[in-house]
Amino acid sequence: MSFDIVIKNGRIVDGAGNPWYHADIGIRDGRISKIGRFVKAPARKEIDAKDLVVCPGFIDPHSHSELAIFFDNTLQSTIRQGVTTSVLGNCGDNLAPAPPEKMEELSRVLSVFAPPGVKLDSFPWNTFREYLDFMESHGCVANSAHLVGFGTVRLAGGPGFEDRAPTSEELRRMQSLVAEAMEAGAFGMSTGLIYAPQAYAKTDEIIELAKVVAKYGGLYVSHIRGEGANVVNAVKEVIEIVEKSNCIGGHIAHHKISGKPYWGMSRETLRLIEEANRIGVSLTCDQYPYNRGMTSLIAALPPWVHVGGLKNLLDRLQNPEDRERIKRDSDTGIEDWENWIRNDGFESIYIASVKTEKWRSMQGKNLTEITQLKGHRDEWETLFEILTDEKGEAMATMESMNEEDIRRIMRGRYTMVGSDAWAVAPTGVFGYGKPHPRYYGTYPRILGKYVREERVLTLEDAIRRMTSFPAQRMGILDRGLLREGVWADVVVFDPDRVMDRATFLEPHQFPEGILYVLVNGEIVVEENKQTEKLPGKLLRRPW
Repeated sequence: MSFDIVIKNGRIVDGAGNPWYHADIGIRDGRISKIGRFVKAPARKEIDAKDLVVCPGFIDPHSHSELAIFFDNTLQSTIRQGVTTSVLGNCGDNLAPAPPEKMEELSRVLSVFAPPGVKLDSFPWNTFREYLDFMESHGCVANSAHLVGFGTVRLAGGPGFEDRAPTSEELRRMQSLVAEAMEAGAFGMSTGLIYAPQAYAKTDEIIELAKVVAKYGGLYVSHIRGEGANVVNAVKEVIEIVEKSNCIGGHIAHHKISGKPYWGMSRETLRLIEEANRIGVSLTCDQYPYNRGMTSLIAALPPWVHVGGLKNLLDRLQNPEDRERIKRDSDTGIEDWENWIRNDGFESIYIASVKTEKWRSMQGKNLTEITQLKGHRDEWETLFEILTDEKGEAMATMESMNEEDIRRIMRGRYTMVGSDAWAVAPTGVFGYGKPHPRYYGTYPRILGKYVREERVLTLEDAIRRMTSFPAQRMGILDRGLLREGVWADVVVFDPDRVMDRATFLEPHQFPEGILYVLVNGEIVVEENKQTEKLPGKLLRRPW
């Protein structure tokens, strides 16, 4: 028997949680053809994996690389971590549906994620099927699976940024858009319920759309309505949506406990997830291994500021009365609003990326430091000036979590690994700013810090949470395991050296120890260097 590639002498960690064992892997026609001991097996390429771990390619259940694929399909920061499949369309955002009459509004929402100088005036698609067809023909280094985003659907067919329930006609239009996406191959629907306009939706509105997802056997995935004071009720809302819609299951994105006053509440959230599964409601979550989150800086403002969209938000920032109201609301709080400033303080909010030269030197610094450097009256003046100058398109990281909750969630029975990042690169169109180090280091950090150094997880369990578990959850049934007959998405790494190198101040650094990455049987990382191959496939819901 001959092979295209043979990986010899490796420690096989098969992705199912089984103990590692020594074996060789033969790859032919993009799939794993044979696993065993090959004394003499002719192959076009042989990889010696002596003293190295060979495991399935990592499946990231929470990625935001839609625009990255569109502008740079080499996905350098993710493929160099070993991520061979990304689930896109998370937090309620995606690039479709994009009807022409809604493109201007959609482009405002997406512009914060675009590189500086890039205008999103139009896309070469309108429907979700056209979007997937385009991405399929576009080519990519890795595989992708897609969710339909509730926020995008609300913009395309519903009340958009109006703080109200949809009319019956709008609801029917939104349901039709979700159905079209599911028929095109979406794996489910995502929400991002702390973000406008999704924050304006009541539970019943989401349930009605999730019922459509359920008809197609899809998953409900949610950036829940609160991760601090409201986190327990937010988890209960996911359970209610899954129960009442009859979805195949629910999934909580980047589960965390955010805000110092609420640290320790992971005990209760994990208990709720366990209890849901015990009574027959399938519920899982993913997590990134850092104590900071990252999102748009405008998310620090109260929900009412966002009503009507970004233009109205920027107008309100120019109104002295609205500014004073923002300050009061941040001081006293608003029910169900994730109030970062009151919970953690301005000193915990760091500027990650900006689009203008004026604030570029402030990237990596927190709002208190910037206020002192600029000689401003207070942090409010700094915040309002940055948002105004950047037209709302600044990104920030927030230091809001503690290590005890991170470890507790990491060990949870229903927790898998996810990056909550999009692909970037040290140079080129995505080489700007100081993105969260999770963009480069999520998976190596788990393997280096939490497996090898601190033994929070075993090697086999950590890899299961990165491979077969997210594959099973998403319904990607021919990946995530090292088994004969499955697609050859494979990672070869050095267990003694693997580690993230990216930091918050110097994030654009590739990890160490990820030596080979294969996608569909093609080598895309060889001896820690990326090749020029683009063998990724667009995956569609298989049932």
